[in-house]
Amino acid sequence: MSLYRNQISNFKFQISIVLILFCLPLLTTAQEQKPATPKLLPFQQDAPKPGNEEQLALQFYQDQDFAKASELFEQLYEQKPSLYYYQYLVFSLVEIKEYNKVEKLIKKCQRAEPESSRYAVDLGYVNYRSGNTEKAKKIYEEALKKLGSNQQQIFDLANAFIIRGENDYAIRTYLKGRQLVNNAYPFGFELASVYERMGDFKNATEEYLNMLDVNKAYLNTVQDRIQMTLAYDVNNEKNQIFRKILLSRSQKNPDNTNYAELLWWYSIQQQDFDLALLQAKALDRRFRENGEKLVSLASLAISNEKYDVAIDCYQYIVSKGAGCSYYKLARRELANTRYLQTISEPSPAKKQLEILEKEFTEELTNNEDDPENISVIQNLAHIKAFYLGKSEEAIVLLDRAKDMPGVAPADRAKCKIELADILLFTDDVWEATLLYQQVYMDFKSDVLGQEAKFKNAKLSFYIGEFGWAKAQVDILKAATSKFISNDAIALSLLISESYDPDSNTVGLGMFARADLLDYRNEENLALQTLDSIPGMFGYHPILQQVLYKRAEINRKQGRYAESDSLFQLLVKEYPDEVLADEALMQAAILNEKQLKNREKAMALYQVLLDNYPGSIYIPDARKKFRMLRGDPSQ
Repeated sequence: MSLYRNQISNFKFQISIVLILFCLPLLTTAQEQKPATPKLLPFQQDAPKPGNEEQLALQFYQDQDFAKASELFEQLYEQKPSLYYYQYLVFSLVEIKEYNKVEKLIKKCQRAEPESSRYAVDLGYVNYRSGNTEKAKKIYEEALKKLGSNQQQIFDLANAFIIRGENDYAIRTYLKGRQLVNNAYPFGFELASVYERMGDFKNATEEYLNMLDVNKAYLNTVQDRIQMTLAYDVNNEKNQIFRKILLSRSQKNPDNTNYAELLWWYSIQQQDFDLALLQAKALDRRFRENGEKLVSLASLAISNEKYDVAIDCYQYIVSKGAGCSYYKLARRELANTRYLQTISEPSPAKKQLEILEKEFTEELTNNEDDPENISVIQNLAHIKAFYLGKSEEAIVLLDRAKDMPGVAPADRAKCKIELADILLFTDDVWEATLLYQQVYMDFKSDVLGQEAKFKNAKLSFYIGEFGWAKAQVDILKAATSKFISNDAIALSLLISESYDPDSNTVGLGMFARADLLDYRNEENLALQTLDSIPGMFGYHPILQQVLYKRAEINRKQGRYAESDSLFQLLVKEYPDEVLADEALMQAAILNEKQLKNREKAMALYQVLLDNYPGSIYIPDARKKFRMLRGDPSQ
C-alpha cells in the first residue's frame, strides 16, 4: 500500500514537471485572460465554468477531476493531435486507470512516429503505474538497446526519461550516447544537470570539469553553472566538494591552464585571498600577464582589509623591475597599503609610523611633482600631522600638492579636505571651514561634496553651533554614500536627543568639547571632560554617548580590556538605545583582533545576531561569526 502511495506521489510530482515544461505559457495566458469569478447563487453553483473547451479541460485537470478532463482532452486531441494534448490525455487516463486505452493511444503514436523514442518510455511508464514493473524495466532497457548515434534521438530519449522521473535511465542514455557518437559531443552539461537534480553534486562537478577538457571555450559556461549552483549552497557542502575536486585536478594536471583559470575565478568568487594569490602568481608567470591579475586582486584585498595579501601582490610586481608597466603604480600603492594597514590599528606604534614616513619621503624624492603621487603626499601629510606632531610640514606639503599642475580636480579636492582636517586639528577653525565649503561648492552633487559638507557640520558641532550642524546633517541623511548618510543620521540623533529637559545644551556642549579634544589627540583631557559629565546629571540622554566615547578613547590608547568593559557596560545599561548594537559590534571586533579572545568574540557576535536582527551590522557580524567558527569562505 505504501509503495502505491509512493507511486502516486511520484506521479503527481512528474505531472508538475510536465506542466512546467509543456504547459506554463498557455496556463499563464489562461490565467491572465480569466475574468474575476463572481459569487455564485445556489442555483448557479452546478453550472459549467466559463471559457472554451481547453480552459474547461485544464480546470477539470487542476481540480483533479481526471475523468472529465480525459473526455475533453480526448476530443481536443482528435480535433488537433499535438504533444501538448497528448501529454494531458496520457496523464488523465493513467490517473483513472484506463491502462488499456492509454496503451492503445501510445502504440498508435508509435506507429505514426516509429523514430521517436518518447513513446516507448511512455509505454514503460504506463506499465509501471499499472503495477507491472518488470515489464516497464524491460521496455526501458529495449529503448536503450535500440538507441542509435543520432544526437537528437539521444536527447529525446533522455528527456523522456527525465520527464517520467527516471533519472538513472537518463544518465545511462547520455553515457551510452557519448559512446555512440564517439565523444563528438560528450553530453557533459546535460549529465551534470541530471546529477544535480539527483543531488549528486560530485559527479555533476566532474562532468563540468570534463567539459573544460573538451574545449576551453566552455569556461564561461562552466563558471555560470557553478556560480548558480553555489549561490544556493546553504550548508556549504557543494563548495567543499567543488573546491576539493578542482584542487585535486589542478595538482594532478599542473600544465592544464583551464583548471588554473577556474581556480583563480573560484578563489575570487569565494574571497579566498590566499588561494587567489597563489593562482594569480601562477597565471602571471605562465602567461606573462605583467601583473594585471595581481593589481586586480590587491584592490579587492584592500577593500576587504586583507592588507597582507595586497602588500604581497604589490611586492611581486615591484620585483619584476622598472620594465613592468605596473611598476610605478605598485611602488606607490605598496606604500599606501602599508599606511592603511598601520593606521587600521587602534594605537599604531610610533616606530612603524616613522618607517612609513621615511618610505613615503623616499617615494617622493624623485617624483614629488608627479600628479600620480598625490595619494602618497596626502597620506604622508596625515601621518606627520595626526601621529608625529609635524603639522606645519604637513600643511606645506598639501599647500604645494593642491596647486600642483596636472592634478585632477577630484584629487585637488581631496587635498583640500585633508588640509582642512589638519587645520581643524591645529585649531585654525576659520580656514578649515572655508576649505570645506570650497570643496562642497565645487562638488555639490558628488560624494566628495557630501563628505566636505558633513565635515563642516561636524566642525560646527565641535564649536557648539548645534542648530546649524543639525540642519546640515539632516540634509545629508539622503546622501548617496551610505557611510555619510549613516554618520549624518547618527549626528542628527545625538544632537536632537541630547538637549536637557529645559532645552539648554550644557551636557551636549561638554561632550562636543571632549569629542574635539579626542580629535586633536588630547585623549587625557577628553577623558577628564567626559568623566565630569555624569556627576552633573542624575539622568541625561548624553550619558550613553559618554560611555561610548570613553570606550573609543581607551581603545585608541591601547587599553583594550578597559575599552571592552565600557562597550559591554553600555549594552547592559542601554540595551534598547541607538548605540547598543554598535557597542556590541565594537566589543566583538576588539575581542577578535586586539584581545585575541576568539570564543568571547563569537559569543558577542551571536548576541548581536540574536538580539538586534535589524542592525546594519548584521551582515558583517554573520560573516565574522562564520569565519571564527571555521566555515569555508562564502
